[in-house]
Amino acid sequence: MTTITLLGGAGFMGAGIVRDLVSDRAIIDITTIRLCDASRPRMESLAAELADPRIVLVDLDVTDPAQLNAAIAGADICINCVPTLLGFQMAIFEAAFVAKVPYMDLGGLGTFTVKQIAEHERFKAAGVTAVLGAGSDPGMSNVICRAVADELDEIDRINLYWAAELIGDENPILVPPYSVSTVLAEYAHPSTQFLDGAHVTCAPMTGVEIVDLPEPWGRCEFMYSPHSEQLTVPLAEGIKEKGIREFTWKLHLPHREHEAWVGLVKAGFGEFDDPVEVNGIKVKPLDVLSKVIQRNIERHGDRIPEQQSHEIHFAIGHGRKDGKQVVARCDVVVTPDAMYAPYVDACTSMNASIAAQLILKYPKKPGVYAPESYFDAETYFPELNKRKFKVTKTVVEA
Repeated sequence: MTTITLLGGAGFMGAGIVRDLVSDRAIIDITTIRLCDASRPRMESLAAELADPRIVLVDLDVTDPAQLNAAIAGADICINCVPTLLGFQMAIFEAAFVAKVPYMDLGGLGTFTVKQIAEHERFKAAGVTAVLGAGSDPGMSNVICRAVADELDEIDRINLYWAAELIGDENPILVPPYSVSTVLAEYAHPSTQFLDGAHVTCAPMTGVEIVDLPEPWGRCEFMYSPHSEQLTVPLAEGIKEKGIREFTWKLHLPHREHEAWVGLVKAGFGEFDDPVEVNGIKVKPLDVLSKVIQRNIERHGDRIPEQQSHEIHFAIGHGRKDGKQVVARCDVVVTPDAMYAPYVDACTSMNASIAAQLILKYPKKPGVYAPESYFDAETYFPELNKRKFKVTKTVVEA
């Protein structure tokens, strides 16, 4: 009898997680999926589409402690898909702790990561498990870094990258690759990187690096971006002790989309939570922008061309193995497949599903962990292959 609670379960990422949980790729037997969301219409639409009797709809106002506690109580795991930047992550994290229900979230640029990890000993003493940032980036990306680190006896640096490319006619409609607030924060907020053995703050859109990748990505311009991987990976057991001095995370979005987000930041939407007054009413720029983008997609969906999305996630580690200077690399490539058609972001949703099920399948480790400290590549990577993600690892002499 396994009950999974998904908070924000009818949103883009949550709905994708549900799709993977009810698929024939399931890792464990699932009895009940509590689909908890503020939008009854979205929940009903998803439930009707999937037509799986294990899905139970729960109306949730995450600001109501009684509703939140009821949604979590008695579950075998709580998957928090509520967007981090809405500000409820710590309240949900604490509610899971009080209920003694294992907790997992999708991260959110590292906004609360350090604060959550500081609760490790309290969770460990109470016998409660929490795994943070368990989507694709962060999540799968952390496991990629663990795979690279495990190939090295001594580590000088690990550099982590994510790139996306769209193949097809140019899209006249801006379709966010994930949460609007997340993309804006990646472009507008300073990031913390691990440089010369210490965490340092770097200005937005700095650290520009040109990397030549195989087609369809080609020559890509990467930049620093705020994420949680650089906050946890260089401090992880089995990595820190190997002497790592540098860890960075860099982003590359398709060129036209990159220009659009840069333009929005230039226009002031980077300060998306700072209200402006319009006709005597205070509104948040994020609320306005999100509604306009959503309306534009709904009104002009027929103008959105068919495009194929190609993603590459890779980590490159420099160090020594058996006394020799080597470069270890791990890549995960996600290319178009009919399996991904119903998903907004198959990589994030499928990885979150994998993580939650692996937590439930094996004996739990009490405490608060980032993915590189909870999962091992040998168990994780076969699940990626099952979902048609191509994983490659190489170690070559420098």
